[in-house]
Amino acid sequence: MKRTRLDVYRAKHGVDTVWFARPENFAWLTGGDNVVDRAGEIGVAAAGYDGEEVVVITDNVEAERLAEEELSGERVVTYSWHAGSLADAVASFTSRPAAADFDVPGCRRLDASKLRQPLVDEETDRYRELGREVAEAVESVCRDAEATDSEREVAAGLRGALAARDIDSPVALVGGEKRATRYRHYTPTATKLGRYALVSVTARRDGLYASCTRTVAFNAPEWLESRHEAAAHVETAALAATRRVGERGGTAGDVFRAIRRAYREQSYPREWKRHHQGGATGYAGREWIATPFGDERVRLPMAYAWNPTVRGAKSEDTALVTADGVEVLTETGEWPTETVSAGGLELERPTVMHLE
Repeated sequence: MKRTRLDVYRAKHGVDTVWFARPENFAWLTGGDNVVDRAGEIGVAAAGYDGEEVVVITDNVEAERLAEEELSGERVVTYSWHAGSLADAVASFTSRPAAADFDVPGCRRLDASKLRQPLVDEETDRYRELGREVAEAVESVCRDAEATDSEREVAAGLRGALAARDIDSPVALVGGEKRATRYRHYTPTATKLGRYALVSVTARRDGLYASCTRTVAFNAPEWLESRHEAAAHVETAALAATRRVGERGGTAGDVFRAIRRAYREQSYPREWKRHHQGGATGYAGREWIATPFGDERVRLPMAYAWNPTVRGAKSEDTALVTADGVEVLTETGEWPTETVSAGGLELERPTVMHLE
């Protein structure tokens, strides 16, 4: 399926070879990880497809490790680390015309986001495992949290729990009582949690991303339950609309209209303006983020992570949306839930967990 998409792209754009060095695209094509420096936009290897085979180019420092630990039989072409850059090596090796997702002399630029959508069967199987393990990590950390813990202490535990499962954590947010009500992105600080906390993560393994949020309370503010329920209603409405819009080939803007309507139904008509609402996910934290007039096509089957907020409350999970229904991926069956109905969809959504 992936090679078919690439063949269509090659024919449409008149190129012989396509090259991918950005980590999300390298992982999409090979299933492997080409990252050493996590601050870099491109990895240490590039994967190319010419209609017949996938070839990986990397330097002599990385070749053996990638072949043994990250790749599944792709041919590896090696250049000396001191002889030039990865872009130079690709330019020397590739046939013309060619396209690449990074700057390569003589190659046109390629945006691979649309090529990565929708998901294929093998990806959905891996997504289920990733989603469950991400939720396990988040929920285990939440159960162990105490009101006197600092946000940073909880975030450190969260990153550790994910790392123990071979999951990276590009985004790990922990907001206690004081900061979760003020900020929608509660980057962790030394502030104590207080009466409750929001714990949010966007995590990655084998190129795929999963996001989820859990709410834990020690002495919950009286408004927390109602705001959380409102956010869960909006999220459920968004997932219902995603399926409906995806079946007819609609756009992100179509889903956004349902989100705004759901906020109005919950008596929070302006809350959507205070934080983005999420969108499609896959090989990026968000492949696209929905906006009121977004023209991105809603594709099925695809993973979606909607993240509506109502001041101090948030509802967020990653779900696989298909023509057959909505399957929440980031769930364990071990967290308290309640049934939420919106847009013709009934879904079990996590509630606030109250700890002694």
